[in-house]
Amino acid sequence: MTQTALAKTALVLGAGMVGVCTAVQLARRGWDVTLVDRRGPGQETSFGNAGLIQSEAVQPYGFPQGWGLIWRAMRQAGVDVHYHPQALPQLGALLAQYWWHSSPRRYAPIVDAFSRLIARAIDAHAELMALAGGEHLVRKTGWIKAFRQEQDVAQFAQQARWLEQTHGVPSTILDAAALAALEPGLRGFAGGVHWLDPWAVRDPGALVQGYARYFQRLGGRLIQGDAQTLHARGAGWAVQTDGGLVQAEQAVIALGPWSAPLTRALGYRLPLFIKRGYHMHYSGQPLTRPVLDADNGYMLVPMARGLRLTTGAEFARLGAPATPVQLAQAERVARGIVDLGEPLDAAPWMGSRPCTVDMKPLIGAAPRHLGLWFHFGHAHQGFTLGPMTARLLAQLMEGEPPEVDPQPYSPARFVR
Repeated sequence: MTQTALAKTALVLGAGMVGVCTAVQLARRGWDVTLVDRRGPGQETSFGNAGLIQSEAVQPYGFPQGWGLIWRAMRQAGVDVHYHPQALPQLGALLAQYWWHSSPRRYAPIVDAFSRLIARAIDAHAELMALAGGEHLVRKTGWIKAFRQEQDVAQFAQQARWLEQTHGVPSTILDAAALAALEPGLRGFAGGVHWLDPWAVRDPGALVQGYARYFQRLGGRLIQGDAQTLHARGAGWAVQTDGGLVQAEQAVIALGPWSAPLTRALGYRLPLFIKRGYHMHYSGQPLTRPVLDADNGYMLVPMARGLRLTTGAEFARLGAPATPVQLAQAERVARGIVDLGEPLDAAPWMGSRPCTVDMKPLIGAAPRHLGLWFHFGHAHQGFTLGPMTARLLAQLMEGEPPEVDPQPYSPARFVR
C-alpha cells in the first residue's frame, strides 16, 4: 500500500462496519485517522444483522411493483413488512420515490451498478481478514432460501439460473429430499435454493471489533464522542468528543441511519429513510447454515450466542419506540419448522438500516463542502459491502484510480 509522504488527517464518524473499514483503508494509506462514535465498534446495526457476507445479492431490495403485493404490505398481512401509520406522512414521499426507482426500466441500471460492488465484497473481506484476523468467525457454507410450495421452488430456480448465467453466482436447486439432507432439523418445506459462495459470520459485532483493533494497530485512534457536533472549523472539520474537541483536514460521515440528521443540519436534503429490523436468540441449534423462510421473510441463523431469528422490514421514524410485532409473529411460524428452544435475550434487539430511494449507497465527496465525504446508505448490505465501498472511498480521497466507476454512487445525484 502506498504511503503518503506527509500524513493527511481525517475524522471518520461512525464505528459500524462501514465506518471502521473506512478508517482502516485510510490508515493503510498513511492517513492520521480518528474514528468517532458514541459507542464502541460494531454495537449498532452492524451487531444485529444476519451476519451474511453475500455474493448473490446483486439485486437490491426493491419496492413491490404488483398491486397485489402492495395491498398485502399495506394491510400488513404478512410477517415480512410492518409500518407505523403515524410515520407515513413523513415517509410517504420517500416511499413513492422508492417505488418509482423500483420500476423494471429504472431498476435494471441500478442492479448493474449495485452488482459491481457486490461482486468484489467477499474478496474485500478476505483481504481485510488476512490482515486483521477474523477467519475463525466465518462459515463458508452459503445459505438457503427455502419455500413451502414446489411451484415456488421451480419459479425461483429460474431466477437463480439467470443470476448464475448473468453474474456468475453459483447455486444448487434443492428438492425436499436434498434440503432435508443438508438441514435435517428443518421441516415443512418443499425445497429451495442453496447459495454456495456467501460467508456466514457467527458473531458480526466481533468481526467489526476485530477490524477496529487492526485499525488501532495501524496507529488509528478510537474515541467516543457526539458525531452530530461535526462542524467546519478553519480549513477543516471538528467534532466534540469525550477527550475534547478533535480536528482534522477531512471528515467522513459514515453514521448509517444517523447520517440523515447530521447531513440535514449541514443543509442537505437527501432522500434517506430507514428500515428497522429485530432479532432474538434461542437455545435451539437445529441448523448448520442460515435459512430464509421465503414465504414469511424472516431468517434463522446459527450464531455464537444461539440461533438468531431476524425479521424483515419495519418502516418507522428514526428514534421511534420499538414495536417488535414481527418478531413475535416470526417466532410463532418458526416454531413450526425448527426446534427453536427458549429465548436467550432479555428483550428483542432492534436496529435501523440506512436506505436511499434508489437503493444505491452514497460514496464520495459532499457536493457543497470541501473536505467532507459521504459513506452511507447501504440498506441491507452494509455488513457485506463495508470493506469494498471503504476501499472505493479511500481511492477517491487519495486520488487513486477507482476500481469501479464511482459515478452511480455519487452524492451529487441527489443535490441540484
